[in-house]
Amino acid sequence: MSDRVAVRDGNAAVRLARFTRARYEPHYLLYAVLFTLALEGTAALVSHPDASWRPGGATVVRIVVVAFVLLYLRMVDEQKDLDYDRVHHPDRPLVTGAVRAADLRMAMALIAAGAIAGSLALSVGSAVAVAAALAYGLALWGLERASATVRDAIMVNLAVTYPVQLFIIGYLVVSAIDTGQVDSGWPAAAVAVLFAGAFLQFEFARKTAREPRPGEWFYSNALGAAGSTAAGVACAVIAVACDLILVRPWTFDLPGALVAWIPPALLTFPLAAATRFATAPRDEPYPLIPAVLFVLTLYATLIAQALVLP
Repeated sequence: MSDRVAVRDGNAAVRLARFTRARYEPHYLLYAVLFTLALEGTAALVSHPDASWRPGGATVVRIVVVAFVLLYLRMVDEQKDLDYDRVHHPDRPLVTGAVRAADLRMAMALIAAGAIAGSLALSVGSAVAVAAALAYGLALWGLERASATVRDAIMVNLAVTYPVQLFIIGYLVVSAIDTGQVDSGWPAAAVAVLFAGAFLQFEFARKTAREPRPGEWFYSNALGAAGSTAAGVACAVIAVACDLILVRPWTFDLPGALVAWIPPALLTFPLAAATRFATAPRDEPYPLIPAVLFVLTLYATLIAQALVLP
């Protein structure tokens, strides 16, 4: 029996486990934990700067919900990108038959029900916000099927697909306001800019190449290598600038000021990556490790700021 036939064996749970192992690597779970803690902590810090933030049971629920929402979105991507993956990623589970579309849709329904129920235990607003995020993920699938421009024009696609993260940010902020960790107001909403910048610098880094790649979804196809590189660095600068504006590190005394002033130093990562890419051989890919390190160290710093400041 061939491997292609063999992977079709097993029940739905086994096939979904194969999918999760292949498409939901451990770093997604790490991202969910750091992202949730950093966002809630930063929103708490900037909305009531006179009190330190402490995560609680509601924070744990939000971490679990975000982790499963990210898995749900991976399942959406696996199905909506099937035609593209058949050409460019033939090893993907849905392409090989390691998982079936029906398996993914069943799991998506269960995840949606669990995420909404878990969020409802926190507040009605939490449940509505997470339902909106899940619904937007499905809407993207429909939009890409209906419009070739949305599907294939990379900058249009970014403008349409990125807001799914804004929905997740909105869920976290609304839920944290409802459970008392965050005060409502413009500073709590403004943290979305910080996290958008951090995420988008990585997004540009992973889809930047020196040479055009016809038929592939690379930002450098639309912006050029230099333009895509500059966009990624600009997003990192925006993230750090937003942190400085919201946290106002110059208002803190030592030793807290040391933590408050860390974010500008983290720009070393995207700047080093851009410099290396500009001077590297033409066939060398864009350095991804610095982009990852920028996100991880920024999130860790934001968590530390929320815990130790004021």
